[in-house]
Amino acid sequence: MNKKPQKIEKGTVRTYFVRLFEKYEIRNQERFASFCKWLIFITLIGVEVLMLLQCLGEYLPQGEWTRLIVVIIVEFVLTLCEGLRLFVVKKRSIGNVILYTVNALAIFAFMLIAEASIVIIAYMLFLTEFYIDASEPKISVYWICFSIPCYIVIYMIRLFLLNNTVLPLPQVIAQSVGSIFGLVVHFLIVQIGLAFYRQFLRLDKALNELDESKKELEKAYEVVAEVTALEERQRIAKDIHDTAGHSLTTVIMQTEAAKRILDSNPAEAKHKIVAANLQARHALEELRESVHLLSGREQMPTLKQALMDIIHDSTDGTGIIIRSEIEDMDTSEAKHRFLCNTLKEGISNGLRHGGATAFWFELKMEDGEIVFVLSDNGKGVEMNALKEGFGLTTMRERAMSLGGRVDLTAELNEGFEIRMCLPMDKNKGESYGKED
Repeated sequence: MNKKPQKIEKGTVRTYFVRLFEKYEIRNQERFASFCKWLIFITLIGVEVLMLLQCLGEYLPQGEWTRLIVVIIVEFVLTLCEGLRLFVVKKRSIGNVILYTVNALAIFAFMLIAEASIVIIAYMLFLTEFYIDASEPKISVYWICFSIPCYIVIYMIRLFLLNNTVLPLPQVIAQSVGSIFGLVVHFLIVQIGLAFYRQFLRLDKALNELDESKKELEKAYEVVAEVTALEERQRIAKDIHDTAGHSLTTVIMQTEAAKRILDSNPAEAKHKIVAANLQARHALEELRESVHLLSGREQMPTLKQALMDIIHDSTDGTGIIIRSEIEDMDTSEAKHRFLCNTLKEGISNGLRHGGATAFWFELKMEDGEIVFVLSDNGKGVEMNALKEGFGLTTMRERAMSLGGRVDLTAELNEGFEIRMCLPMDKNKGESYGKED
């Protein structure tokens, strides 16, 4: 039973060439050079086969065995030297120079015994390899300028051997103008191709370096993002510890004091309970803000709205009166949070230490500064007897870190005033969550 012929897989030839060019990647200069060497060597063998066939057709009928043997020897020498030079001998070595010289002599010998049109192709292959190996374009220019006169001289010798007559130089040049033009065009094509290829390698290298830089920047950005997130969490944790923790401690102290005087002084106990309740509200609000920051809240109320909410929470159900005049403005979140916390701290201090029942609050922009003023009608204190506790100390230190200042004014039985000035943000679009 006859077997059916196997069907040739569609795309086999295409697949072969794809794999071939993948192996000799054009971006890899060494692999691509290896590909070019094989291409030149195989083309040279093809040209030599054509030369041999031409000589066989010309010399065999005439019985010119000597010339045929010379052609075979010259081709063998040329093939051997070219193979050694391409694949064995190092590029920059004396052996390479010797093989170049032997190749040149073999090419010139071909010019004397073979058809010029085929020999010129072999010569172009020889020149192509030299152009590729040349370290600078000017070396290739020197070589082509040297090669053309050599070609003309060899061509004159060939004509003399064929005709036993020395032709005038202009006539020789006229007869060889086609070959000379081919050499010049070949030189230009190879040089332009090499220039494009070298530029391609430079651009590819630059792109690879950019890709590496991009990867390094991405890694650095990830590290910075992690560090920033960690710093932000640490800052929020410190805020919770310093503000909410302090507020809760104050609430405990206020309620303990109210419990002790509840029977003897109910009015004062009630006042302390109201102050503790307000302090607890503020602590709860601070905890909520910290949780919102940790959860990545993107939007937040305007500064004016946030301050109005604090005032509303402080007066709602407490009997406290707070009058205010607030200008809305854009600030960084650091200043936004600090102004809100300062208002809470000021109201709580006025209730706890001054026994205040009414407050005046003002926020405005004046001479390039944010001016914060909070006054109360409490019992006040002599300035020389004022001892700044945790809240006022933290307020002053935070204001200084933001480039501002805090001024305290008080008189006995005349109330207490906090006046704070902060510089306006240079960039209103300063990112939220970033400490100034």
